[in-house]
Amino acid sequence: LSETDVSMANTIRRIMIAEVPTLAIDLADFHENTTVLNDEYIAHRLGLIPIRYQAPDSLRGGDCHPTFLPNRECTCQERCPRCSVEFDLDVDFDRENVTRTESERVLPLTITSTYLRSNNECVAPAHFLNEEEQEEAHDEGISIVKIGPGQKLKLTAVARMGISREHAKWCPVAVATYRFWPEVNFNTEQLATLSIDQKQELIDVCPDRILELDEVTGEMTTVENAYEVATFTDDLKDLQNSMKKRAEDDDFVSITQSEDRFIFLVESTGAMDAEDIVMSSLRVLKDKLQYLARDVANLEP
Repeated sequence: LSETDVSMANTIRRIMIAEVPTLAIDLADFHENTTVLNDEYIAHRLGLIPIRYQAPDSLRGGDCHPTFLPNRECTCQERCPRCSVEFDLDVDFDRENVTRTESERVLPLTITSTYLRSNNECVAPAHFLNEEEQEEAHDEGISIVKIGPGQKLKLTAVARMGISREHAKWCPVAVATYRFWPEVNFNTEQLATLSIDQKQELIDVCPDRILELDEVTGEMTTVENAYEVATFTDDLKDLQNSMKKRAEDDDFVSITQSEDRFIFLVESTGAMDAEDIVMSSLRVLKDKLQYLARDVANLEP
């Protein structure tokens, strides 16, 4: 993000965390539960399963806002396909155990998010964050509860659209943060007064290793990923002060935080792709500004 200030960067970050709409299970109707966990505990776990919406013409986890309405704004009596998605779950240990291998039949059965059957082909639980996680996982999805012989779980769950300002289960991000873009400037005149060993000292003192020495020219440069790992420590500043002939001399190398450029890190819960979370947050911000502009216009005489 560039050509703006920290207030805008923080606004986008806060919208991504609290105001990007997603789908989450908001209601669970239990028909039969003979597991070791009570209804409320299982309902809570169901609510925290990321629900992914994929448009019919896309493979990405996208913004559900154009397709669904908040339940409070829908004109239906209770629920309808416009404001909700139903999931059915019906697992009987004795029935499922017949299909398992001999070695697995003596073990408990883990009910995961893969047992949730949606009535909307575009909506499904996000069983894994990515393909790498899927390959490394020991389960087939997100674990809900383990059951043994004679135990059964049957329920209907309803997912609705909401934002995490109302409840954390609607939060689309696991991490949403930003850091200042580092601006690295080399004072060539001052650096010319240093020996190769002194330059190497400046490089070695940086804990993030963002500087390197060109073996051919002997000049200092930044490493390829310097802008991703710079931590703005004072170690370099302190060493430079000890190397200066006069305290008022300019620094050999200055690393400062840009005031109008930022690096964002957005990690999704799986409900949406990270790029779509960013674009959705910008849409929410635009809608807020338009709403404010209309209200201000109505105040004018």
